[in-house]
Amino acid sequence: MLVQDRSHPKPPKPSTNHHNGEHRRFALHPAKNLDFSIWLSDNLYKILAVFLLVATAAALFFLRSAGDTAALLCFEKTRAAPPSRIVYPEISWNAIPSIPPLGPFAAFRSERWIVVSVSSPPSDSLRALARVKGWQLLAVGNSHTPADWSLKGVIFLSLEQQAQLGFRTVDFLPYNSHLRKSVGYLFAIQHGAKLIFDADDRAEVLGADLGEHFDLDLAGEAHATKHPVLLQYSHADPSRMVVNPYVHFGQRSVWPRGLPLENVGEVGHEEFYTEVFSGRQFIQQGLSDGLPDVDSVFYFTRKSSNLEAFDIRFDEDAPKVALPQGMMVPVNSFNTMFHAQAFWGLMLPVSVSSMASDVLRGYWAQRILWEIGGYVAIYPPTIRRVDKAQAYPFAEEKDLHVNVGRLIKFLVQWRSKKRTLFERILHLSYAMAEEGFWTEQDVKFTAAWLQDLLAVGYQQPRLMSLELDRPSATIGLGDRKEFIPKRLPSVHLGVEESGTVSYEIGNLIRWRKNFGNVVLVMYCSAPVDRTALEWRLLYGRIFKTVIILSEHNNTDLAVEKGQLEQAYKYLPKVFHQYKGAEGFLFVQDNMILNYWNLLQADKTKLWITNKVPHSWVFIAIDDNGEQWFKDQGAMVKKVVSNFPVHFQVSYKESMSEERLIICGSEIFYVPQRFVGDFIDLVGLVGDLDIHHKIAVPMFFMAMDSPQNFDSGVLAKVVYKPRLSANESFFSYYTAQAPAVYPLEVHTESDFIKLIRIMAAGDPLLMELV
Repeated sequence: MLVQDRSHPKPPKPSTNHHNGEHRRFALHPAKNLDFSIWLSDNLYKILAVFLLVATAAALFFLRSAGDTAALLCFEKTRAAPPSRIVYPEISWNAIPSIPPLGPFAAFRSERWIVVSVSSPPSDSLRALARVKGWQLLAVGNSHTPADWSLKGVIFLSLEQQAQLGFRTVDFLPYNSHLRKSVGYLFAIQHGAKLIFDADDRAEVLGADLGEHFDLDLAGEAHATKHPVLLQYSHADPSRMVVNPYVHFGQRSVWPRGLPLENVGEVGHEEFYTEVFSGRQFIQQGLSDGLPDVDSVFYFTRKSSNLEAFDIRFDEDAPKVALPQGMMVPVNSFNTMFHAQAFWGLMLPVSVSSMASDVLRGYWAQRILWEIGGYVAIYPPTIRRVDKAQAYPFAEEKDLHVNVGRLIKFLVQWRSKKRTLFERILHLSYAMAEEGFWTEQDVKFTAAWLQDLLAVGYQQPRLMSLELDRPSATIGLGDRKEFIPKRLPSVHLGVEESGTVSYEIGNLIRWRKNFGNVVLVMYCSAPVDRTALEWRLLYGRIFKTVIILSEHNNTDLAVEKGQLEQAYKYLPKVFHQYKGAEGFLFVQDNMILNYWNLLQADKTKLWITNKVPHSWVFIAIDDNGEQWFKDQGAMVKKVVSNFPVHFQVSYKESMSEERLIICGSEIFYVPQRFVGDFIDLVGLVGDLDIHHKIAVPMFFMAMDSPQNFDSGVLAKVVYKPRLSANESFFSYYTAQAPAVYPLEVHTESDFIKLIRIMAAGDPLLMELV
């Protein structure tokens, strides 16, 4: 239900602090067959741990005899101690014993393998996969797989069979997960694989021929006399690090799982492409008709009911396209061809949420691929997946939406001087654990995985010089290649998209260009677990990034803790984090922002609602009998008296000591040139409890004269702090205002209602609901 805020600004109430604990997962078993020194080190750690537990128990007993309070304090200090440093695995690369094939398939060999995870009896699509000519299907079981699972012509690895293979990797894998496919990859490599198609058991290969869709013979292409070339995304903009490939193949309103939400709004086609020689596309990502690989945000916001099934089609005639070094794309485990040179990149991390594992693997593998001169290429639809009208919950993807944007930037900037490929792979896994993208468990898992690869006879590729570190080549007119994607129908909620949306897309591009370097800071009073992703999806299309503050932090959703009464004190942290931003726009979630009406705003000036009646109010302190206003006024006088001369002069030009300004401060803008002043003013307030509604207008008056504000940009804000009983948001919302207040969004259904009325100003918003 949409709920209007009918309250007038009142004195703050005492707040209660809540702490959300973080849960960390660690490996329970060390890798097998490590050299003696590592074994001894691991066991010494356990011995020392037992000793420390005994010593701690004795210390607590002693402290209890000295006093319960002292013992409690000591215990709390122990809990707060920082975690120990991640141990870097030591591996004797030249002393790894081989693991021979075992079991009934020991003598079997095949160069082409399809690997799937199975949890239920064989389906029709799986039977079709088994009939793909020239390929051996390998099904990897887990704890959900029926004990009698069987399909003619398919090699099935049960949990018991997996445990008998002798792989170190097995010890790290969850029993009830598709992540056990890592065992299948090793089994295929051990039995002669040169190509591995990483597939979904719901996948049906179009035409039942993988050779029609993927490039299987790269060696033949590399030595061809004509040197075939591939279309490649342009590397002209080094700040562009990730791309939505669905736009290239005709579906600009759909995005793949693993694309940062802030990039969802990049729907325009490429200005131009370049070209690259074929032959080194060692990882080939195919597209899926029917149900593409989309995230839970897309899946659950595009359906009118659980009974509706997606049937999305991509342009089968669009050319395959490669990614240059420095640019990445989501890669999954549903429809991806791996050549032998990239087999090391098949490892599925185990310490992240299950539906984030393959995407994080894809970004990790792309970065390492550059070390051997390889690249990823995206191919037209290769499979069809039927939508069973079910999807994974957001919790299974949490590591995507929280960390993936930061991960991409980290990977592009990462460098290593290790001497071999496997040493660099381990180095990157360790660095990612240090940065919190996964845990120490995946560092140990990587060490086990690399040793297993060598043990089954895999030869690691040679390193090549990194193109990223070379001077950027100028892209001449003759090097530019054009391709205009088709505009295929995209059916959502029974409404078919037509070619008439080009005007709206042009507007979206203009808005993004205008605000693409402005950071939006939003304070959410409503439950963030129901609205945080929706706000990011709405405003992330337009702004550089969306920072969300709330009364309670939520690490899974990247929501920072901050009290609304003191929200301004958090802003310096954001300023420091985004030093290159053009400016910072603060908005409360009950102030609805019509960004399309802000294009004429001066982003070098301060914006605030000083021309909006009822939002910017002067109060005579002596005449106001409320103690809270008197206390706030006294603190303002104290702070102003300590202002440096430039702040004090500016403030007193427009204010007297007998008056106080109170401003709702639900929306205001600070350009980069005033960031330093704002930080200084927060420092001058210090620990004083000056309310957000008092501090922000005081800061603005101190930073500059009101006549220098861009007061016109927010002058027409619809501001109704007091609503009559029969007034609803729909009665006073207008798409012609720069912003509208108040409206509170508490649930997903509230958000959908909001989007539908905002679509009057931005019709493409209907693509979100």
